[in-house]
Amino acid sequence: MSVLMVTGMEGAQNCANVVGQALNTEVQVAAGRKAAVAAMRRADFAVVVVDQTLAACDPAAAEAIWERAGLAIPLEINFALSGAARLIREIRAAIHRREREQTLARRAAVAAIENELKSTVAGLLLNSQLALNGPGVPAPVVDKLRVVADLAGSLRQKLSVPAGAPSRTAA
Repeated sequence: MSVLMVTGMEGAQNCANVVGQALNTEVQVAAGRKAAVAAMRRADFAVVVVDQTLAACDPAAAEAIWERAGLAIPLEINFALSGAARLIREIRAAIHRREREQTLARRAAVAAIENELKSTVAGLLLNSQLALNGPGVPAPVVDKLRVVADLAGSLRQKLSVPAGAPSRTAA
């Protein structure tokens, strides 16, 4: 994890050193838009902190920085009013928010995929059983339909086991 601070404030490097030590990370300082964009071309950042006065004085520059920030967490802070301690708290809070959001998004994605799989397996099982019970099905097709039904049933059992619970089948 690395942090980019975009500010023209005097003493910004000292602030970056304090923040870097507190967060145990590398903190780079860019004095303006051009330096920030150049830094973002060279490396990916977890957090990009833009001085609020820079954003207020040059909104186009701030917009250019945000557009190039990629997946970095954007923060806008008034360096004139905030000390290193507040900056550290804001960065930590933003990182924790991002981690919580990512965890929730992962859980939602897993649940959606699981529901989709369960629905598909139920459809496979139902249709293979209906085909097995249909009149005039040739013997080779019956054998293959039984295999499909057995596989779908097995997959259905595995999907019905709650996450983290031991599977009923040995691997």
